[in-house]
Amino acid sequence: MSIKRGKIIRLTLSYLVVLAAITIVIYPILWVIGSSLNPGDSLTSSTIIPEHATLQHYKELFTKTQYLTWYWNTLKICISTMVLAVIFIGLTAYAFSRYRFFGRKNGLLLFLVLQMIPQFVAILAIYILANLVGLLDTHFGLVLVYVGGLIPMNTWLAKGYFDTIPRELDESARIDGAGHFRIFWQIILPLAKPILAVVALFSFISPFADFILASILLQSDEKKTLAVGLFNMVSDEFGNSFTLFAAGSVLIAVPIGLLFLSLQRFFVSGLTAGGTKG
Repeated sequence: MSIKRGKIIRLTLSYLVVLAAITIVIYPILWVIGSSLNPGDSLTSSTIIPEHATLQHYKELFTKTQYLTWYWNTLKICISTMVLAVIFIGLTAYAFSRYRFFGRKNGLLLFLVLQMIPQFVAILAIYILANLVGLLDTHFGLVLVYVGGLIPMNTWLAKGYFDTIPRELDESARIDGAGHFRIFWQIILPLAKPILAVVALFSFISPFADFILASILLQSDEKKTLAVGLFNMVSDEFGNSFTLFAAGSVLIAVPIGLLFLSLQRFFVSGLTAGGTKG
């Protein structure tokens, strides 16, 4: 009886912890959605369940602001960052995992140190370098900065996954006459889809969440990202469009949610299982 009671207590505590975690995550989201549907501009009069819900703020986003321009700029930067990051991180992690070359250990150690340093610490150097090479106030320059910042941490992450892929597959393909690139493209890459999906999601989300780098490197109004544009709504001297800001924040979750749903099947896939013959 005591064993059964102990199981019930542990199960109850587990449900309470999960419920608390869900509440912590869901409650702010509900407040943002509720604020975006409340009439008026102030958050003080907003409620989580609006009495007179309206879609006026969503309409104003597309008619009175440059929200579509900001959205397009952000999507362009995010997609470019994701594609380039997956390519460079995949190749770099494969090289560190499969090859032995001079400076390999020092390179991995350097990546480990670099991932501990936030990018904004080097913002002055990044600004000067972007200005010298003519990439200041360009989306391409911002994409390169994002990709460079993503490589160290994600290379370690992807390398750890590549290490779990049996080397016997490489050796078998090499005996059959396959070259390095063919082994990577036709054998390793399909098995590495789960980790590359994680890298792709992280790479896509990072530019959405960044404000500091985008506000420093992008100076033209027509090149602003969502983070910078939405911040200006509430940071100006007479800016008090908090409910409009909330509406813009809600729409940011759409592409991230769609990407997560399209990649989630890779997050739990054990594609390396059965990679070698039993």
